[in-house]
Amino acid sequence: MIDGIWWLVILLAVITVLWLIAHLRSNKVDPKSGAHASTGKKPLTNDSLQKTAVLIKKHFPNYSTSRRAKHLLITKENKKIAMITIDNSIAAGERRLGEVPIINYHRVPNRAQLGTDLQEIC
Repeated sequence: MIDGIWWLVILLAVITVLWLIAHLRSNKVDPKSGAHASTGKKPLTNDSLQKTAVLIKKHFPNYSTSRRAKHLLITKENKKIAMITIDNSIAAGERRLGEVPIINYHRVPNRAQLGTDLQEIC
């Protein structure tokens, strides 16, 4: 029969092995660059929504944008005009969320397309 001290040693060994496995599999983030150590990729800073926000700010100065995680909120005179999403898994087009239309694109819209959609809304 195994004594109580050996059960304690076995239990501590199992806990140590499980902790090492979890520690090795965790995603480590480099605090200086913000890159994940396991993938080596930097976080996206200039993605499609950011390009769309810059396009709106440059060519449509009377509209203001606020960036959310997965969409842009377009406002004019502090009134919500539209939400813009860029998602390939959703059909391109327009739908509504209450009174606010949601416009989905599959890639960054050009100036003419964006102007047409914003004119239809207002």
